[in-house]
Amino acid sequence: MDETRWSQIGGADGQEYAERFAALARAGADLHGEARFCAELVDPRALVLDAGCGTGRVAVHLDELGFHPVGVDVDESMLAVSRRAAPHLPWHRADLATLTAAELDGVRDFDLVVMAGNVVPLLAAGTVDRAVAALSALLAPRGLLVSGFGLDAAHLPPRCPVTPLEEYDDACRAAGLVLRERYSTWECGEFHPAEGYAVSVHALA
Repeated sequence: MDETRWSQIGGADGQEYAERFAALARAGADLHGEARFCAELVDPRALVLDAGCGTGRVAVHLDELGFHPVGVDVDESMLAVSRRAAPHLPWHRADLATLTAAELDGVRDFDLVVMAGNVVPLLAAGTVDRAVAALSALLAPRGLLVSGFGLDAAHLPPRCPVTPLEEYDDACRAAGLVLRERYSTWECGEFHPAEGYAVSVHALA
């Protein structure tokens, strides 16, 4: 597995990461915008891959909404938290850049794949195209790839390099995906590059 930027910048382990979000929840923060956004795009009970699932926040809420989520992440400490939170859901350890259906117990034809929480810029350097290609290969014929990530330092973890939006779009085009929608927030705010964040919905051409 390639070393991700998350590990290079010394990102939090799973328990510490989960505690940060627990504190946000206690303070009244809305932690489920990504899951609600995805839920509006596909039919109820759709099969969804939470790619770079971390501690399972998005997948667990999608499960509560009636969808069929599968989680995958490269960080075992994150997955340990996910498994404690929802032991009935499938959680897999794998590198997104080389991910195959075999590593997901043969599951494929996902109605939607989501990369939330700055997954794209936190991939291993030079692997955005490979990760997008691997994920698009797991989509159903009319499946969607959804991502949300920061476009400047203010919207990224400390010391995380910026991944240009053009680089991500090029990777999507090479994988046979076309841009369907783009927003500046998970609440569907109109997209402006100066906002520093992009939520993108791509579909198989």
